[in-house]
Amino acid sequence: MPSDRGRTVAALSGGRPPAEGPRIAVLGATGCVGRCVSAALAREGHEVLAVARRGGPAVAEHLFAGLDVAAVPPAELARLLTGHRVRAVVNVTGGWGTTEEEMRYAHITLVDRLLRALALMDDRPRLVHVGSVHEYGPVPEPLSIGEDLPPRPTTMYARTKLAGSELVLDAARAGRVDALVLRAVNVCGPRTTRASFLGAVAGMLRAADAANPVTLRVADARRDFVDVRDLAEAVVLALAAPATGRVVNIGRGEATSMRELVDLLAAAAALPPDALRIEDGPIDSKGGNWTLADIGLAGRLLGWKPRIPLAEAMRATWEVPAD
Repeated sequence: MPSDRGRTVAALSGGRPPAEGPRIAVLGATGCVGRCVSAALAREGHEVLAVARRGGPAVAEHLFAGLDVAAVPPAELARLLTGHRVRAVVNVTGGWGTTEEEMRYAHITLVDRLLRALALMDDRPRLVHVGSVHEYGPVPEPLSIGEDLPPRPTTMYARTKLAGSELVLDAARAGRVDALVLRAVNVCGPRTTRASFLGAVAGMLRAADAANPVTLRVADARRDFVDVRDLAEAVVLALAAPATGRVVNIGRGEATSMRELVDLLAAAAALPPDALRIEDGPIDSKGGNWTLADIGLAGRLLGWKPRIPLAEAMRATWEVPAD
């Protein structure tokens, strides 16, 4: 974050005059989930304060604040949110970093700074924090993952994501913040990150043709995937829900084979038959071979259910790639 106050104000205003009404701040607004959440909020008539380290076309439709939430002092973040009359915050930040330090910075330090900032505000915004189904750790088939399952994460990503979610839950249960944690399954759909399996596969398929076929190794695994647009709808509903201090699973409630997902993506790409060769075998994964979210609580608490079929989600994954 620039230390020069004038430069900071310019980054926050984006050249647009501030509006009078309250806003919803979306942290991580330039990512796949953040962009979709911001768009969903705007469609519902909310004004969005898009917060991310870098701006660009992804946030052109919203007021933009360019800063690293994990680096800015909590008092300065509190002043930003207060000055823009932020009444709710959506945290969809995070990343797949390669080191423990990167993971802790993105998933723990950032959440801690955010909670400290909210505690300094006279009128504290509601917080919806988007976590990950990987926080539960590997589970055996055919177990359906309910919110009461004790988390036992085994990877760096999952452990640090869980630590961040627990900071939010502890603060909510102590009455320091009004917050919900949504634990989302793997996402797909428009602008799926290239860091994910499906995003990487889509990138490979773009270079494939009959003369240059792609050989793809696909694990014998079944996982729960949800379209990012369905996740965004769940976030919008969670902002208005009266519940606090709870975890709510967001997924399709179905375990789909990775082979079926790849076939749907290849069908969306309309590849010639000889352009893709699939072989079985293990692959590096940030989760286990089986995920199936119990999404009953999301229906009861938020009035939410997934609406977008996986075939449509795979078409969007293909047709709207990540920037």
